[in-house]
Amino acid sequence: MAKNKRIAAARSKVTHGQVYGLDEALALVKGNATAKFDETVEISLNLGIDPRHADQMVRGFVSLPNGTGKTLRVGVFARGAKAEEATAAGADVVGAEDLMEKVQAGEIEFDRCIATPDMMALVGRLGKILGPRGLMPNPKLGTVTMDVKGAITAAKSGQVEYRAEKAGIVHAGIGKASFDEAKLAENARAFIDAVQKARPSGAKGTYLKKIALASTMGPGVQVDTSAFSG
Repeated sequence: MAKNKRIAAARSKVTHGQVYGLDEALALVKGNATAKFDETVEISLNLGIDPRHADQMVRGFVSLPNGTGKTLRVGVFARGAKAEEATAAGADVVGAEDLMEKVQAGEIEFDRCIATPDMMALVGRLGKILGPRGLMPNPKLGTVTMDVKGAITAAKSGQVEYRAEKAGIVHAGIGKASFDEAKLAENARAFIDAVQKARPSGAKGTYLKKIALASTMGPGVQVDTSAFSG
């Protein structure tokens, strides 16, 4: 009952159908983050695309200036000197055939997967497991690379992935409710800017159709898109 009252109280502070400026929206989201844990602040962008078409897919990484507040676990497929480089750079799990066997057994102890190019024949055998989880290394995203240290550092320092879902929605966590509003706003703007720059050639008409913010347990707050159009 207490939970229902908390949710009702949070919803009462947000006017249905109203759009808010980014700063006001973030203030509402922070104010409604009253759970007993540090809630994640999430952003969702509705885009004017159809991801079923190859020329309308939106996917990439963006480094948030103030990090995400979350510790990302990184797994690396590498051998020899590159495996040693990965371990020294702070990778959580490093391996080759041994790591492949762990993944096949359902032991996926990472949130981001990086591989050196020579390991892709091996990693390719895990496509049916890693692909649906969005963990398959991809050279276009910088997760198939010889710069193992750089990829790990980026992942650990607040880099987040975005990928359009079937309905053309992109979403990600942009920080914690404990962050101050200025840092959340900076992260939100960096995320929106990255997605706008990733506008695919096949997108026609209005690209950025809707922006919404919410905390893990809080109601959604719609953000005025006019400040980000152009």
